[in-house]
Amino acid sequence: MDLLRTPDDRFDELAGFPPAPRWVEVTNPDGGAAIRVATYAAGPDDAPAVLMLHGEPTWSYLYRHVVDAVVEAGLRAVAVDMVGFGRSDKPAAITDHSYARHVTWTTEVVAALDLRDVVLLGQDWGGLIGLRLVAAEPERYAGVVASNTGLPTGDTDMPAVWWQFRKAVEKAQALDVGRLVASGCVRGLADADRAAYDAPFPDETFKAGPRAMPLLVPTRPDDPENGPNRAAWEELRRFAKPFLVAFSDSDPITGAMAPVLRDGIPGAAGRAHPTIEDAGHFLQEDGGAELGRVVAEFTASLPR
Repeated sequence: MDLLRTPDDRFDELAGFPPAPRWVEVTNPDGGAAIRVATYAAGPDDAPAVLMLHGEPTWSYLYRHVVDAVVEAGLRAVAVDMVGFGRSDKPAAITDHSYARHVTWTTEVVAALDLRDVVLLGQDWGGLIGLRLVAAEPERYAGVVASNTGLPTGDTDMPAVWWQFRKAVEKAQALDVGRLVASGCVRGLADADRAAYDAPFPDETFKAGPRAMPLLVPTRPDDPENGPNRAAWEELRRFAKPFLVAFSDSDPITGAMAPVLRDGIPGAAGRAHPTIEDAGHFLQEDGGAELGRVVAEFTASLPR
């Protein structure tokens, strides 16, 4: 596995996301050099913590407004850049990426950070991966906030707009990551923020991760990850800890997944599940402060 590392100076001028990364090494499945993963933390060390997992094609910069709201509430925020994204090392081949590998890598990061009694906040792939983690180690998590995400098993087709996105990523000779993020926002995205999403990728050779992830979503009944996802669902159907579904009102990709989560997980029953208004797929950009307040209130309300 060839690993690429984005030069640090690509991140020097970013506004609104100042925490210095803490580096964690995870296993290279090919037996080569360890893979370096960037993690970020803000807020009191001994405060209840929220683990924030991003998705495709973003990185932890996406959570900067959520982090601010969580920290202002006296809580701790922890974010992780997926392998292939953000400041983390980037396997150079699309085939280096698999759903199972990303679950394993994220599991290793959580263990290395020794996160316990933590609330998971997962959006997009942050939920596809994070819900697998919760199912595998429910004792590690105090609760879950699922935002514009799900745990697909390939039994239901993805919406047409998602297939259009996948085809656009597959066919693009030059993948414009900033534009992809902007297209998932309904309130617009400033040029400086678009540049922040481009920053991890100096050229096309760094973009195997963003090109790979749409190919890894289970879309058919015989997908190899359907078995693990169905097994995870069996565990989640017994997950009675607090579970909040906080979706946006304008995401055609994941909107249908909200009632599946609300109705299928015991910990979601009887809760008032908020909707972030006037927000698209990347609700952290469109309504990050509001989502942060929702997450902070949820986290602070949990018994410890």
